[in-house]
Amino acid sequence: MAAGSDPIPLSAVQHAVYCLRQAALIHLERLWAENRFTAEGDVLHAVADKGGTRRARGVRRVLSLPLASERLNLSGIADLVEFIPGSGGETPFPVEYKRGRPKLHRADEAQLCAQALCLEEMTGRPVPEGALYYAQTKRRVTVPFDADLRALTEATVADLAALFTAGRTPPPTEHRARCKACSLIELCRPESYARPVRAWRDRMLARALEEE
Repeated sequence: MAAGSDPIPLSAVQHAVYCLRQAALIHLERLWAENRFTAEGDVLHAVADKGGTRRARGVRRVLSLPLASERLNLSGIADLVEFIPGSGGETPFPVEYKRGRPKLHRADEAQLCAQALCLEEMTGRPVPEGALYYAQTKRRVTVPFDADLRALTEATVADLAALFTAGRTPPPTEHRARCKACSLIELCRPESYARPVRAWRDRMLARALEEE
């Protein structure tokens, strides 16, 4: 990715909240690896990727809708955006398809919120909420785009912009439990990365104790 020029992919927001190193490996170093989780996600998105517009109960439903924000330098594709009619016009309601079930972290929510920020800029309409559809539970989870989530999303976009400008891959996330589900674990090798740092710390500690 050319530093400071190419738009930040919407999908990078989800990657960065989960692990900024993962985002760098995918979007800077162009590395990718499949596992069961990524394969399930590909199958889930197959329907949305066909695109098209439909109407259901007066709601206009657009699949694979291109989104962009000039202010945040974001671009990508929304799985589904429902345009809900009202007295002041249509209100966009983004829906993102995800495998598995709701997560304890906010990576999925931040990606959805980034879509909402794009929609607000594109349509001039407020987007107060959206939904995440999880394949394992077969249920939608409504996500309010409150001040905290918007702040997290914009801070993550700023981190990504700095990452792409610097062009350097950061250390692994401190949330090491997340590494187990990551398809890039063999390419990332978080334990190997951390080993030299621990060795240096141990040497410095030993030297300090000798000097006392």
